[in-house]
Amino acid sequence: MSYIIDRRLNGKNKSMVNRQRFLRRYKKHIKKAVTEAVNKRSITDMERGEKISIPTKDTSEPTFSHGDGGVRERVLPGNKEFHAGDKVLRPKGSGQGGSGEGQASNQGEGLDDFSFYISKDEFLDYVFEDLALPNMVKKTLSQHDEVEYRRAGFTNTGTANNLAIVKSMRAAQARRIALSASSRRKLKVAVTELDEEQDKDVDLRNNKRIEELILKIEKLEGKIKKIPFIDTFDIKYRNIIKEPVPSTKAVMFCIMDVSGSMTQQIKDMAKRFYILLYLFLQRSYEKTEVVFIRHHTSAKEVTEEEFFYSRETGGTIVSSALELMTQVIEDRYSPGEWNIYAAQASDGDNWDDDSPQCAQILSQRIMPLLQYFAYIEITPNAHQALWHAYEDIQSELGERFAMEQICSSDDIFPIFRDLFSRKNLKEAV
Repeated sequence: MSYIIDRRLNGKNKSMVNRQRFLRRYKKHIKKAVTEAVNKRSITDMERGEKISIPTKDTSEPTFSHGDGGVRERVLPGNKEFHAGDKVLRPKGSGQGGSGEGQASNQGEGLDDFSFYISKDEFLDYVFEDLALPNMVKKTLSQHDEVEYRRAGFTNTGTANNLAIVKSMRAAQARRIALSASSRRKLKVAVTELDEEQDKDVDLRNNKRIEELILKIEKLEGKIKKIPFIDTFDIKYRNIIKEPVPSTKAVMFCIMDVSGSMTQQIKDMAKRFYILLYLFLQRSYEKTEVVFIRHHTSAKEVTEEEFFYSRETGGTIVSSALELMTQVIEDRYSPGEWNIYAAQASDGDNWDDDSPQCAQILSQRIMPLLQYFAYIEITPNAHQALWHAYEDIQSELGERFAMEQICSSDDIFPIFRDLFSRKNLKEAV
């Protein structure tokens, strides 16, 4: 049995294995702290580590010690309040937890919370744990050079780093055995005859025959030794071939309303949602592209920087964004090769005649091509026209079309997790 011990050190010269064990032990506390941190952070501050505090009472560990043994009774002097079996209350104002809450006191003592820092990667691992793009399926073979390398036997040509030493030595030994088989059989017979002649009495020995056998044995041994230990024909190399694999490619359309009805606070909440989505895609999927679309009365495909920081605004015609999305899919993303997703964020306010047109474009032209569509309405009030126009699509398509309402910044992370949770969504393989 083999044991592998990981002795890699982190920045504090502590075992990485011990740190991972610690993180698993206090996973519940860490996830709670991460959820609170996501809701409090600004748009530009999502991708960094976090300081985690754990109540001291939760970090205590059981200890074992030797006692006096047996059953003992003790009488402690000066006790006028308690009897055997009573519980002693903790002194008030002990400051337990170090939070600074409560009234000052001239008695009691306690411990501050245990605090430690998790890295950016660890923070994002907890943020996006148990999340996945729904209905992801493997499409046709990629048009790009997407291959995987695999072993395919051995070959007589190759590079030094692919040299198969064991295979080469076995081939050399097999060649030597095959070429020397006849000589070894003759040698064995000659050695047996020589031993028989030498075992005879001196008067009965055939000295001439002995000399002939000795000469024959020397020739056979010389012939066997002349066979080279290894030949170029024996050298074998591991054969590594490229094999095309099915490509699981995905594209996410991020559609954001930037019309005049979208206040700066609503835009910030929409951006925070999209930053979470963008980080999630970057971290969890290699073959995923993101298309950013902003719209007011007209829609435009923009860069990542323009999407998050441009200040352009105007009226509201949502169908312009859906028309542009349809055109981009036709031009660049064949549904036969790509898993197509979309996330739309808006305050729901739309030009009255445009909402039915949006529902028609979605149901007839877009949804047949998509794996999943998520609509997020950011408003603390009642649902707007766009929500009501989409309700029929949701009832028809079920889990492929999701609708959620964000009323405050505290709703962003829970709704994001709900939209892309593995528990609620099917992920095909």
